[in-house]
Amino acid sequence: MTQKLHHHVFILGIILFFSACKTVAVLPTNKPLKNVDIAALVLKTKAKYPKIEKLRSRIRATYDDGKRKQQLIIQLRLENKKKVWLSATMIIPIAKLMITPQGISFYEKFQKNYFEGDFDIINTPLNSSFSYIDVENLLLGKPFVDPSVGRWKQISNPQYYILLPQGKRLGITPTLFYDPATFLLKEQRLLIPGTSRTLTIKYLNHSRINGETLPQNIEISLFDGKNFQRLDLEFTRTDFPNALNFPFEIPQGYSKIKL
Repeated sequence: MTQKLHHHVFILGIILFFSACKTVAVLPTNKPLKNVDIAALVLKTKAKYPKIEKLRSRIRATYDDGKRKQQLIIQLRLENKKKVWLSATMIIPIAKLMITPQGISFYEKFQKNYFEGDFDIINTPLNSSFSYIDVENLLLGKPFVDPSVGRWKQISNPQYYILLPQGKRLGITPTLFYDPATFLLKEQRLLIPGTSRTLTIKYLNHSRINGETLPQNIEISLFDGKNFQRLDLEFTRTDFPNALNFPFEIPQGYSKIKL
C-alpha cells in the first residue's frame, strides 16, 4: 500500500471514528427505544419547553378528596420568573393569591382572612424544598428537577421514556415520564421523603398556542397509602399578552392567619 493510500485510509478512519462518536439522533417513535441516549433525549425534551414572557389563562379547577368535590373558576396571570397571580371565583370572587420568588400571599373573602409568608407553607407538610420556579414549572409542563444535571437511568416501559436519578439525593426524588412521539413530559412522580406519600403530576393533554406547546389538562394527586386527594386543572382561553397587571391588595380589616 502506498504512503498516499495509507494517508487516505487514515483520514477515512478518523472520519468514521468521530462519526460513530456523535450523539445518536432520537427520533419520534410510537414506542420508546431501549437503551436510549439519555443526553440526546433530554435535549429533545428541553426543545419542547414553552418560551413565554407573559401568560394569561382561565382555569376550571376541580378538587376531590373522595368525600367532597368542589369546583372553582380561576383566572391565572403569569410573568416569567417574577410572579404568578390567581383569582378564584364561585359565582362571585372569593380569593386571590400572589406567588413571587420571595414568598406567598393570599386572602379570602368569606372569613376575611389573609396570609403572608414563605414557601414553608408548602414545604413543611411535604418535607420538600419547592421554590417559586417549581410553581412555574408545574404550570408550564416542566420537570421539577433538571434531567441534564447528575446521573439518570432509563426504566424499561412499553409506553414512555421513564427517567430516574441515580446516586444519593436530598429531598424529593422524581421519576419522569416522557412521550416517545412528542418528547413532552407526561408525568412526574415524587416520593415524599420520610413518608409513604406520593405526589403525582400528570399532563393529560397539551395544546398548541401561537407556536408554543402548553399543558391543557393537569392532574395533581397526593396519596399516602390510604387517603387520596386530587386537583384537576383545565386551561382555557390561554394567550400571551404583551402587558399584564397583577392587582393584589389585602383589604383593610382582614385578620392575619398562620398555617
